Amino acid sequence: MATAPTPMMAQYLTLKAEAPDCLLFYRMGDFFEMFFEDAKVAAQLLDIALTGRGEHDGERIPMCGVPVHAADAYLARLIRAGQRVAIAEQIETPAQAKARGGKTLVARAIVRVVTAGTLTEEVLFDGKAANWLVALARAGNRVGYAAADVSTGAMELGEVAAGEVDALIARIGPKETVAPAEAGAAVDGRASPIAVPAFAGTTAIGRPARDFDSAKGEARLKTLHGVATLDGFGDFGRCELAAAGGLLAYLDHAGKGTLPFLSAPTRRLASDHMAIDAATRESLELTISTGGARAGSLLDCIDRTVTSGGARCLAADLSAPLTDRAHIGSRLDLVGHYAEDSLRRAGLRETLRRMPDIARALGRLSAGRGSPRDLGALRDGLSGAWTLSEQLSRTENPPTLLTKLAPDLSGHGALIDMLTRALVPEPPIDAANGGYIAAGYDAALDALRETGGSGRREIAALEARMRVATGVGSLRIKHNNVLGYHIEVPARAADPLMRADSGFTHRQTLAGVVRFNSPELHEAASTVGQAGAHALAAEAAHLEELTALAVAQASAICRTAEALARLDVASALAERAVEGGWCRPSLVEHPCLEIEGGRHPVVEAAVGKSGGRFVANDCRLSEDDRLWLVTGPNMGGKSTFLRQNALIAVLAQAGCYVPATSATLGIVDRLFSRVGASDNLARGRSTFMVEMVETAAILAQAGPDSLVILDEVGRGTSTYDGLAIAWAVVEAVHEVNRCRCLFATHYHELTRLAENLPALSLHHVRAREYKGDLVLLHELAEGPADRSYGIAVARLAGLPPPVVARAKAVLAKLEAGRAATGGLAAGLDDLPLFANLVEEVAGDPLREALDAVHPDALSPREALEALYRLKSFD
Repeated sequence: MATAPTPMMAQYLTLKAEAPDCLLFYRMGDFFEMFFEDAKVAAQLLDIALTGRGEHDGERIPMCGVPVHAADAYLARLIRAGQRVAIAEQIETPAQAKARGGKTLVARAIVRVVTAGTLTEEVLFDGKAANWLVALARAGNRVGYAAADVSTGAMELGEVAAGEVDALIARIGPKETVAPAEAGAAVDGRASPIAVPAFAGTTAIGRPARDFDSAKGEARLKTLHGVATLDGFGDFGRCELAAAGGLLAYLDHAGKGTLPFLSAPTRRLASDHMAIDAATRESLELTISTGGARAGSLLDCIDRTVTSGGARCLAADLSAPLTDRAHIGSRLDLVGHYAEDSLRRAGLRETLRRMPDIARALGRLSAGRGSPRDLGALRDGLSGAWTLSEQLSRTENPPTLLTKLAPDLSGHGALIDMLTRALVPEPPIDAANGGYIAAGYDAALDALRETGGSGRREIAALEARMRVATGVGSLRIKHNNVLGYHIEVPARAADPLMRADSGFTHRQTLAGVVRFNSPELHEAASTVGQAGAHALAAEAAHLEELTALAVAQASAICRTAEALARLDVASALAERAVEGGWCRPSLVEHPCLEIEGGRHPVVEAAVGKSGGRFVANDCRLSEDDRLWLVTGPNMGGKSTFLRQNALIAVLAQAGCYVPATSATLGIVDRLFSRVGASDNLARGRSTFMVEMVETAAILAQAGPDSLVILDEVGRGTSTYDGLAIAWAVVEAVHEVNRCRCLFATHYHELTRLAENLPALSLHHVRAREYKGDLVLLHELAEGPADRSYGIAVARLAGLPPPVVARAKAVLAKLEAGRAATGGLAAGLDDLPLFANLVEEVAGDPLREALDAVHPDALSPREALEALYRLKSFD
C-alpha cells in the first residue's frame, strides 16, 4: 500500500514535475541533493556515492548530493555529458518559514535551468570558444534563425534555404539548437517541425510551437531594446522574427523570467560570407580537427591571440570568410600595419595580454551571476582600453579600421572612476564574506568595520584577562558557525569554570575540551556580529549599485570588447605572418587563383617540428585554365596540394596573410571540398553513398565564382563504374558549373579529356623509383603522371613481399591485355591461380643457393648441412 510522501518529498516531486527533462539540484543546507532516477544518473556521471534515505511507495529512495560551494565543477561535468540541470534554491530563511506558523517547510523554487547554451560561468566552458544557442523556425522552404551567445550578449538573425541548415549549424557550432517540437502557427500559420542536424557538441531541444510566433518575437525584441521599431537593426523577415521569439522564450524559460543582456541583433546575409558546407568544414579542419579537438586544426595552427575575446573573434572570422573586397581589405590593412612594425606590434600585444575578458564579465553581471571580481575585470579592462586609446591616438597615418575602432576604446570615464574608488585592487570571487569595497569609499561602512575591529580587539583583550583570572593558560576564545564566539579550555582544566559562581555558562562538552560562554563575551560578540552583519549588508548594497551602473552601459562596453578583440586578432595574425614568412593576398574582381610557393600551414608546422622542410607548389587557375586534373602516387601530396589552396582562399577572405610567396585570387562565393573517405552509418550511408551525396551537392550548387577541390571521385565502387562517374563529373564541372576546380584522380584514362575540354590542364605530383624504392618528391609538374606507383606505395606500407610480387604479376597481365585488346581484364584468363606467388628476383643469393641443391644426390648428413646453410641466409 502506497504511503503519502513526507512534506519535503512532496515539495521535491512538485518541483521535479516543473522540469521533468532536467536533473533537479534540490538545495538542502550546504548541499544540492538529487533523488530517485536523477540520483542514479548523477552518481554514475559524477562518480559519487549513491546512498538512500526514507521510503517512497514502499521502496528506499536513492539519493546523492554535491556541496554547494563546489557545485560549478559538478555542473560542468554534467553539462559536458549532455545533461540539463534545474536549480531549486531556498527562497526564504528558516526564520521566515517559522514565522508562517508551525514546523513549516522552507519554501523552494526553481530559480534557473542550466543548459549548455545558456552558460555564463567561466568554469563551465572554454574561454577561447564562443557558446552559441540557436533557434530555428521554418516557413515553406526557408528557415529563419536567431543565434545568441549569452555569455557575451552577441546576437544575430538570418535566413537560409531549408537545405542549408546543416551548413548553418556547422558554421555557428551551437551548444544547443532549439526548434518547434511539433507543427504549429509559428510563422503566419505555416510553421513546421525542423529536422535539426546532429553534430558533435550540439544538443537539439524541442520547444512548443507557440513560442515561435513572429509577432511575439518582434514585440519582445522591441521591448528588450526599448525601441518602437526594429528598422534601425535591419529588415527582418517573419522567419527570423519567429526564430527570435523561440530563442527569447527559451532564455526566459531557462532564466525563470530573467533574460540576460543581449546586444542589438545584427542581420547576417548569406551573400556577405563565403558559403562552406558541413562536409567541407570537416574535410578542411577549419576550427576543429577530424578527432573533434581544436588541436590540429587551421585555427589552432594560426592562433597567436593573447586574449580570450581575440581567440573567439578569430574563430568566427575563419568560420565565415568575407566576400566584400573592401571589408577584407580593411582587415588586411590593419594586419599589415602591425606586421610592418615589430615594436608597435609587441607593445600592443603586451598591453592586450593584461586585459581581462570584459565581455564575459559583463555577461555574468547582466545575468545576475556576477561577482566583485567581475566588476574588477570591467574596471581593469576599461581602464586599459582607455590607455590604449591614448596610445593609438598618436599613430601616424592609421589604417581605416584602426580609426574606426579607436572611439570604441575610450569613454566609460565615470564608470572607471567609480569602480576604481569603490573596489579593492583584487576583489574576491565570493561576495558572501565581504571585503571587496575599498576603505574610504563609504564612511558609514568604514565606521562599521572599525566597530567590528574594535570588538575583535576587545575579545582578544578579554581572552588575556580571562587567562589571568582563571589561571588557565590554555584558555582560548574561538568562533564557529554553530556557537559563534565561545570560550574553550582543556577538559582537565574545566572544573574551576564549571562552578556556579565562576561567571561562566557551560555550552558544550567534547572529547578533550569543554566550551563556555560569559556575559562579557556575549556583549563583545554581539557588537562584532551586528557590525559585521551591517557591514556585509552595506557592501551587498554597493555591489548591487555598481552592477546596475555597469549593466546600464552594457552596449558601449560590448563595443569596447569587440574593438579589443579585433586589435588582438590583427596583431596576432601579423605575428603569425612574420613568424611564417606569409604574404598579403591580392583580391581581384575576376575569378582566378594564382598562388606562388603555396604551403599547407598545418602540415608545414608539423613537418617543421620534426626538422623537415615543406615543399611549396604553385597553382594558377584562370578563366582559360580553371580545371586542373592532378595525377600521381598516393602519399605524393595530391590531397595536401588540394587542401592548401582551399585553405589559402579561406585565410585570404578571412582577412589573414597567407602561407605563400604571392597570392592573387578572385572572391570565392562558395567553397567545396570532397577529399577523404568517410561514412555515416547512423543515417544509412556507406562511404560511397556519402561520396556521391557530397559530389551531387557540389554539382547542384557550384557556380563560376566557386572553388571546388575533388579527390578520387568514384573510387568507392567498381573500376568501370567509378571511371564513368569521374569522367562525367569532370565534364559537368567544366561545361556546366564552370568553376575553379582542382581534381585529383588515379584514373589515368581521364587525362584524355584534355583533348576535348579547353579549360582543363594536366598536372602531376612527381615521384621516382631509385634502386627499387619509391622516392616521393611532393613537387607538382605539368602533364600526366607516367603511372600510379600504387604497388610501390603498398610495399612502403609493409604489404608482405609475396603479395607485392603477386600484385606485380597481375598488373603486368592487366596492362598486357589492355595494350593488346583495349580491355582492362584481357589477359587474365591465362593467369594461373596463385602462379608466380614469389617474384623472380635477379641476383637473389638464397634462390641461387637453393637452385644449387640436388636433393636426390644428397646423403642424410649432407641434406641436414644444406638445410643449415639455407637457414643461415638473411
